Amino acid sequence: MILCILMLMASLHFSVSKVSAADMLKMGVLQEPKTLNIWRAGDRWSLKILGLIYQPLYVRDPKTLELVPWLAAAPPEFDSKNLCYTVKLKPARWSDGTELTSEDVAFTVRIIQEFKVPRYISKWKFIKKIETPDKQTIKFYLESPYAIFVSRSLTTPIVQKKQWEEVIKKAKGTEKPLRTLLRHKVKKPIGSGPFTLKDWRSGAYIYVIKNEIFFGAGKTISGHLLGPHIDGIIFKVYGTSDAAILALKKGSIDMFWWGIQPGYMEDLKANPDMEVFTNEKSALYYLGFNVRKPPFNDASLRRAAATLVGEDFIIKRILQGYGLKMYSIIPPGNTFWYCPDVPKYGVGLSREGRIKKAYQILSDAGYTWKIPPIDNSGNVVNGDGIMLPDGKLMEKFTILTPPADYDPHRAMCGMMMQEWLRMLGIPAYSKPMAFGALIEQVKVRRDFDAFILGYGSLSLDPDYLRNFFISTNDKRRGWNMSGYNNPAFDKIANQSAKTMNRDERRKLIWEMQKIIMGDVPYMPLYNPKLIEAARKGKFTGWVQMLGGVGNLWSFCQLKPL
Repeated sequence: MILCILMLMASLHFSVSKVSAADMLKMGVLQEPKTLNIWRAGDRWSLKILGLIYQPLYVRDPKTLELVPWLAAAPPEFDSKNLCYTVKLKPARWSDGTELTSEDVAFTVRIIQEFKVPRYISKWKFIKKIETPDKQTIKFYLESPYAIFVSRSLTTPIVQKKQWEEVIKKAKGTEKPLRTLLRHKVKKPIGSGPFTLKDWRSGAYIYVIKNEIFFGAGKTISGHLLGPHIDGIIFKVYGTSDAAILALKKGSIDMFWWGIQPGYMEDLKANPDMEVFTNEKSALYYLGFNVRKPPFNDASLRRAAATLVGEDFIIKRILQGYGLKMYSIIPPGNTFWYCPDVPKYGVGLSREGRIKKAYQILSDAGYTWKIPPIDNSGNVVNGDGIMLPDGKLMEKFTILTPPADYDPHRAMCGMMMQEWLRMLGIPAYSKPMAFGALIEQVKVRRDFDAFILGYGSLSLDPDYLRNFFISTNDKRRGWNMSGYNNPAFDKIANQSAKTMNRDERRKLIWEMQKIIMGDVPYMPLYNPKLIEAARKGKFTGWVQMLGGVGNLWSFCQLKPL
């Protein structure tokens, strides 16, 4: 084993010997990418590495989150009469030196449409026609108005036609073209980003070097003067947080990328050599109800349950302060789309006050108890034997959670929800189960009472709100896992999908949030803060934004001290 480690270290040293230590960023990661095939990539680490290589037409400004031209030279021009968006390209080259043209963009879209690539097809299926009148111009014709085109479609990474056209040709000649495409092994991705792949030693490290012909080099985009100013990045794979934190403290790496647990914070903050970054994530962790069946087909019961949730307890005790309260499905950091004026249950109430309020909601809805949780003197007691408005005894129900070794926060939230509901006399039971089995039971079989799940990286365009709750998505493997069905919501959701004016669409998105939080098919629990750490005195230029400092803007601006 020791010999193997020494050999890996030697190979690493050999691979990067031409780059001075001062000009190379060493990053610790927990896992290596599962693939370098952009069409197959879906895991966090693959997407993060590939995001430095393949580039989109537009990216998000780190402060405002507004879309800014990246490969594009200017904002898209919209012809409302013909439902056509025109995009002009900046002068740019692929990492092999060839010119990036409109044909590459059109080719990328055609791959997605012809193969129905799962990760991207929803963003491009409504494109009727693409024209490339010249090398720098692309015209996208929509079949009908579609709100997400600019925010989601035009943020798709662009691939090189030259590298992929033979692969596509061979895949089309097979029995299962999509499977062939997704299984294609990419050893050397050709991109247009600030870095290009130099070496990948599976299980050990990934090494990317500066793309000397990056189109943004020396340019100011959205107020940021871009490089890259470092010669390369080594992503060292550690497997465990303990190993990565130890490497960071010893100086073996310069930064631990993505997802330090709060338990490490006290030690890191006390270390004078460390700089700790905490940023809000575009994330949602929530309790979902199966509203297809009793008892949680009753909105009053869901509102009472939401009233019992102790947001302060979750943030302070479970997340150790490194999280944000969630009052809507959209995170508050997504400021343009977040609606602050939604129903907020139990806010400002003590534990006793929450129980009394929830009791009042249920009493008004016709629920009764063998032993009410509020006695004749108005004191909170242990309630028991809650009965539905029809007089039937409420049967026990189960809250499914991931196991503690997979996600201790969600497992603990399940246990606390169990206890809070039992205070009201509701027979709740938290049940941890293997994550894959949980997803199968909730999303495929639809066999559950309630569950606690989360989305660690939500799109900054809130179209997911429609996908989560529109009634047509209540189907096997559909996104409407709760079975929510509200014709009023469906109408507004469908309207939002076709509203091209951004301000008008925001009004609809806000109304959708109000409806959802009034009906509570999902009960938001928390948004964990993203914790990252870097050694002081090594590099300057980290850019903080929603989603952390390990972002494209940082890697384009970092400079050795």
